[in-house]
Amino acid sequence: MTTIKERLDALRREMKAANVQAYIVPTSDFHDTEYVCDYFTARKYLSGFTGSAGTLVVCADQAALWTDGRYFIQAASQLEGTGIELMKMGMEGTPEISEYICAHLKAGDTAGFDGRTVNVQEARKYERIFAAHGLKIDENLDLISKIWDDRPSLPHTPTFHYGLEHTGEEMDHKLGRVREAMKKEGAQHLIVTKIDEIAWLYNLRANDIPSFPVALAYSIVSGDKAAIYIDDSRLDERSRALFEQHHIAIRPYDAIYEDVKTLKGTTWIDPSTINAALVSLLEAPVYEAFSPIVLMKSMKNEVELENTREAHLKDGAACVKFMYWLKNSDPETMDELSAAAYLHERRQEQKDYIEDSFNTICAYGPNAAMMHYSATEQSFSKLAGKGMLLVDSGGHYLDGTTDITRTYVLGPITNEERYWFTKALRSHIRLEKAHFLYGCRGLNLDILARGPLWDEDMDYQCGTGHGVGHLLSVHEAPNGFRWKIVPERNDSAILEEGMLQSNEPGVYEEGKFGIRHENEMVVRKGNKNKYGQFMHFENLTFVPFDVDGIDLSLMNDDEIAWLNDYHEQVYEKISPRLNAQEAQWLYKVTRPLEK
Repeated sequence: MTTIKERLDALRREMKAANVQAYIVPTSDFHDTEYVCDYFTARKYLSGFTGSAGTLVVCADQAALWTDGRYFIQAASQLEGTGIELMKMGMEGTPEISEYICAHLKAGDTAGFDGRTVNVQEARKYERIFAAHGLKIDENLDLISKIWDDRPSLPHTPTFHYGLEHTGEEMDHKLGRVREAMKKEGAQHLIVTKIDEIAWLYNLRANDIPSFPVALAYSIVSGDKAAIYIDDSRLDERSRALFEQHHIAIRPYDAIYEDVKTLKGTTWIDPSTINAALVSLLEAPVYEAFSPIVLMKSMKNEVELENTREAHLKDGAACVKFMYWLKNSDPETMDELSAAAYLHERRQEQKDYIEDSFNTICAYGPNAAMMHYSATEQSFSKLAGKGMLLVDSGGHYLDGTTDITRTYVLGPITNEERYWFTKALRSHIRLEKAHFLYGCRGLNLDILARGPLWDEDMDYQCGTGHGVGHLLSVHEAPNGFRWKIVPERNDSAILEEGMLQSNEPGVYEEGKFGIRHENEMVVRKGNKNKYGQFMHFENLTFVPFDVDGIDLSLMNDDEIAWLNDYHEQVYEKISPRLNAQEAQWLYKVTRPLEK
């Protein structure tokens, strides 16, 4: 077992041999995927940092890792003693990656990366800035394979066809819509590299990545034909038959790197996702824009929504059973791992459960201040009859994907904890109650959630919510809630009917506590009049908020009315899925509240 220092030393030896003075190691795979399979965890392998987002830069005598506000506390802990400096993205005084490299290299030096793991947009930025500083760039440099001797193999799980009863749309109709979008923009070909887009387009699912039920694949869609790049032996018979029926060629996974060289006519690429190595091989003229599939996929049809509603009721029952157990047992007998395991078991009992939609965050006390904290067998906390437990979790069901966070009170809490618990709940409610004109983006509405916290000079250093896929990624473009545009994220689209959206404001005080309240919602049309089309959110998540943490004196009457109405719906929808004792308890904890 090598140490982080030994791994960095090995990389630096290969860098020296390649005459490269800085090497960039992103989190991504060949498909610009947020959560990656073990084969692509090079950044984790070299740094020890286990978060889902981050970029490592290694120079001859220093190294640094960039990550966002979700992971500041976690990264600081995991990088300790490695010699790797933490760079807090978005914070004043933090240099950008390119700025850091330019500061540590001299004219004539070379920065390198594996172009298969860096999208075109990012690669072009590096090219522009490095050239201005007299630096060279090597975009096709795979040094990881040279030093990672026991690297896991690429996944090869069998696929399954995701049927019409769940998707509401056959692949030939989806292909028709994509081709219409191509025709409108004058494109003869569309290169699709995002694996959730391919999964949606071909109604294809697999298990290549934990908590992300997709297969590693590429696709090229043309006017009268298409190709999917995937090992034929993996395909289920139904998918294989449909591919033949709709003239979709099945090509080896890596064959796309040769096939793109032969394309003639305008080719549509999404520079924010397609990898730089692939585009470097293109000789055809290109049209650059977001993939048309991004928006199509995000706007769920009525079949998908009906399925999603059922998935959330199943998930709600599992979470309520967990809450009943947690609130009626001795917390001294529990720890973060056993609590997460109990919740997992309750989800497994639900019909058509597949897997968790991400690694459950079960964080007690100060651990909850780390937004994406992960308890492990080597490091976890026992629970006690005081303080709060934050649980952020979700499930993949054949019906759809869920994501929910609740903060549970385990016993006496401080006045400070109660204050911020209530403030964060007010933030959540204000956003759920939003009534807005069509054309608004998450950027327009984010202030509704942050307002109660900004009034107190408090903030959470992350977005307020993200889009959610349909048995796909729990984090889905192009919609989200954020107070400012983050250029590398495609999450500021107009809110369209059918988009799934999380709502999860919180308060995080390092060394003290973390609080988050999260529901999923779907964007719906309301009244239309001379002022335009009005919109609102339909709530999908039905699990009680822990009233033991609330200070009603801090809440407005309309917020209390919303909470009482919500809890009434929770009881009506979830109680039939519980046993008698659980239902009786749910009735008590969803009773109307009064000041």
